[in-house]
Amino acid sequence: MEVEDHPLSYGDFEGTIPKGQYGGGTVQMWDRGFWAPEDGVDAEKALKKGELKFALEGERLHGGWVLVRMNPDRSHGKATNWLLIKHRDAAARPGQGAELMAEDRSVASGRPMSAIAEGSGRPPKPFILVEAGNADAVWQSHASKDGAKASKDRATTLPPRRGKSATGMPRFVAPQLCKLVDRPPSGDGWVHEIKFDGYRMQLRVQGGRTTLLSRKGLDWTARFAKIAEAGETFPDCIIDGEVVALDHAGAPDFAGLQAALSEKATQNLVFFVFDTLFAGDEDLRDLPLAQRKERLAQLLGALAAPARRRIRFVDHFETGGEAVLRSACRLSLEGIVSKRLDAPYRSGHGETWTKAKCRAGHEVVIGGWTTTGDAFRSLSVGVYRDGKLVNVGRVGTGFGRAKVEGLVTKLRALETDTSPFSVPLAPKNVRAVHWVRPELVAEIEYAGFTGDGLLRQASFKGVREDKPASEVAAETAAPLAEARGAKPSNGAGPSKTGAASAATGNKVMGVTISNPDKVLWPDDGAGRPITKLELARYYEAVVQWMLPHIQGRPCSIIRAPDGIDGEQFFQRHAMKGTSSLIELTTVSGDRQPYLQVDREEGLAAVAQTGAVELHPWNCQPGRPDVAGRLVFDLDPAPELGFDAVIKAAVEVRERLEALGLAAFCKTTGGKGLHVVTPLKDAIDWPTAKAFAREVCARMAADTPTAYVLNMAKKQRSGRIFLDYLRNDCMSTAVAPLSPRARPMATVSMPISWSQVRSGLEPRRFTLRTAPGLLTKAYAWSDYPAGARPLAGAIKRLGSTARAA
Repeated sequence: MEVEDHPLSYGDFEGTIPKGQYGGGTVQMWDRGFWAPEDGVDAEKALKKGELKFALEGERLHGGWVLVRMNPDRSHGKATNWLLIKHRDAAARPGQGAELMAEDRSVASGRPMSAIAEGSGRPPKPFILVEAGNADAVWQSHASKDGAKASKDRATTLPPRRGKSATGMPRFVAPQLCKLVDRPPSGDGWVHEIKFDGYRMQLRVQGGRTTLLSRKGLDWTARFAKIAEAGETFPDCIIDGEVVALDHAGAPDFAGLQAALSEKATQNLVFFVFDTLFAGDEDLRDLPLAQRKERLAQLLGALAAPARRRIRFVDHFETGGEAVLRSACRLSLEGIVSKRLDAPYRSGHGETWTKAKCRAGHEVVIGGWTTTGDAFRSLSVGVYRDGKLVNVGRVGTGFGRAKVEGLVTKLRALETDTSPFSVPLAPKNVRAVHWVRPELVAEIEYAGFTGDGLLRQASFKGVREDKPASEVAAETAAPLAEARGAKPSNGAGPSKTGAASAATGNKVMGVTISNPDKVLWPDDGAGRPITKLELARYYEAVVQWMLPHIQGRPCSIIRAPDGIDGEQFFQRHAMKGTSSLIELTTVSGDRQPYLQVDREEGLAAVAQTGAVELHPWNCQPGRPDVAGRLVFDLDPAPELGFDAVIKAAVEVRERLEALGLAAFCKTTGGKGLHVVTPLKDAIDWPTAKAFAREVCARMAADTPTAYVLNMAKKQRSGRIFLDYLRNDCMSTAVAPLSPRARPMATVSMPISWSQVRSGLEPRRFTLRTAPGLLTKAYAWSDYPAGARPLAGAIKRLGSTARAA
């Protein structure tokens, strides 16, 4: 039922509204979290139309939903009623809706309605307007049931105060900064905002002229011209906020911001504002945050609708900080900022603003880059300690082709002969290191530090132009107790899930695995189940061998969230809530971005979704239109023994080697084998596919009783299907070392040609056995050196055809 607007503080309320007042009765917090409209949906217009599609990420409700307004004649009353309908997606629970809705338990306190009504089992004190002695929370709406307006948010009931009179606004106010803490405050008086992954900016309006200033006071108005234009109707003021690029799901995207700045296409950026420092002749900085936010909301309320889409108000949550952080992490956001509602604005670092992150991030100074041959390999980075630039290791992932080209251009302009680091580290396994003057600042994500103080699993996000290198110092999270006024909630300690987790046993490559005991394979062949946590740890164990075969390539996944015996989902495109540890890549001609796993933590992120199989494209990294390898899939008829498959694989190898190509073999995790040949020239897919088909066609023509090119099962009887169809632009093949959604959790195992002989048993290669076998010997260690140009092989194939 549609009701009138309620104050924001009502969203955290659980307790009793006295009889006779508006909405009188017992109130339970049944769910909480975040919502976002579907891509391209204007929520305001959709509500007016009567159909709003959106996504929920709560503690009970997830996935896609739609609100549909009912016709008045159906409800036979004056009230406006709506239907809430669940989309059929991965979060749907068919047949369990009634069971879910019947759950009588608060997500805030765990209490049923009866206990809330009695005031028993009371949770830590929520943010409320009135409390009655030692009873539960009581909401005084100051309105009767007849429909009178409910009370305003408590911030509006504070005695009105003006800011200090000022003779004129300063040109710039140094921003207030956050203290990094290991988990957010949970005590009274703290509010929590989403932490944006963008550029901190100060909007200054005087006499109708708008200026945007960076965190160091540099004039960036020209870079963000559309935002400046949107702010022209403001009265004189100084407003604090952050410029952000939003991805397809409406989440902050730092890489998108970098691309917009690089391409000078900033017209779609959004300025999220969270504080106001001056309003005309008033200096508001000594006022409490609650009143500064109220003044800010009033300023934005006067903007025209188009300007409000470009300049948006950052609201806050008054529920427990850890719950907000968990929800932010589920949505793959950077983290949250917690602020004292009663505190003034003070430039620099203080105790009244803290930040807690979902993933470890840092700013680092670029001191050099390494290469292998002519190819870019990694960045050498550092931070300042006691005035000296200390090397903290390498950043080796997160570089798309476009990123590398732009970055190397900047690096070459700063190249120097001497190392900028106080104690430079000798790079290993690279042919060259190029030092640069320490002027560029990079934003990175990482999984932690090694015992030597070096970054672990660092991934590049982009270059920061808004912060000088001299200010990049080592940053570590302070314990929560050091944050002023932050008290642990009743000694409960940190949450067991999300970024604040103390249960490090569930963390794999820096990613917390929820539902770690969920069984994905019921039997490993020895009567033992395999859980989701074990899947994540398997990916961690094989990451160094597996990642090079999937990096830079779109990657489809098969998910089995309820185990391989439950429903399985094939996913190749991004969905709302896709982890930021999984890269997204756009392919020409397709508007929807594809999934791509480019970093080690990305494997943990796909494990978190229950991804039991990985199927990358076979293109060159970063070049989907160019063939990167050919895969010959040998698929036998059910009645054939495995020795026939072994014989076919050996013949494919001989044919490829005769054409000057290298051949590698792996099991499929099923009943077949894959013969793979890596390529190094730029061959388009139609040409590559035609070559693969011709190789298979000649095999079938030479031995028609053993091989067939037709995939129809009735024609495959007693023969092996030579599947060359993997060799096309959008076609995939199971990744080397990927598990399979099959009994015993078999994997697609790279094997040596000496193993391809009678007696080979593919079922011995499983999720449990493969890591141990790899540590003894890796059959594909010479795979990178095996890349050959296909052009020469095509010529040789043509020559043999003419000779025949």
